Amino acid sequence: MRLAKYLAQCGISSRREACRLIEAGRIHIDDRIATHTDAVHLDANARPIETLALDGKPIQAQEPLTYWLFNKAVGTDCRLLESDTTSLIHLLPQSPRLYPVGRLDKDSRGLLLLTNDGELTHKLMHPSFAHSKTYHVILDRPFDDAFMTNMANGVSYKNVQTLPCKVKRLTDSQFEITLTQGLNRQIRNMAKALGYRVIDLQRIAIMTLSLFAPMHKKLKEGEMRPLTEQEIQLLKQALNS
Repeated sequence: MRLAKYLAQCGISSRREACRLIEAGRIHIDDRIATHTDAVHLDANARPIETLALDGKPIQAQEPLTYWLFNKAVGTDCRLLESDTTSLIHLLPQSPRLYPVGRLDKDSRGLLLLTNDGELTHKLMHPSFAHSKTYHVILDRPFDDAFMTNMANGVSYKNVQTLPCKVKRLTDSQFEITLTQGLNRQIRNMAKALGYRVIDLQRIAIMTLSLFAPMHKKLKEGEMRPLTEQEIQLLKQALNS
């Protein structure tokens, strides 16, 4: 198995971040610095024959793949920084090691997927897969139909042209938007370019996963729950379709 893929499956990081760790010379195989072309050879129990280490510390064998939904509150920082008291890392269990799939801005709230499945993370995060994410957005004042049309057709800002997307009015100042892009602060920048300010942004869905799944108790902000087997299978089927 390719080294970066194995590291991701161990829950060390996403596959992209694993490549950065290898590039930085922080991964060792036996007594040498690993390279991107290295492979991990597994025994009959799917354990590596080689000794793997990150920053000199042995890398544990792959943990069981785990998937959780988290309802992030405003003020929680998705960066996993021990030194930051607002960091998501202080809300996560010690085991299994979980990582957020993508981020929500500190001033945004809603659904985060937490997992140690590096392959699934890669498929959800890589721009080429163009997976959908849905948000509810409240603006600082009522908007007209022209605003809806402009948002749906794509908005230009900071030398960026956003892709067409789905937009639905909810109230005179609130709308629902489904994106297949993941640009930094995209919705806020789109609204700003059209003369509005976002005062509340909540992610409610990632592909087949919903913050308001009818068969489950509503998650309060700051709460999390494991995905059901059905939710996991539906998500994987959608990713592979």
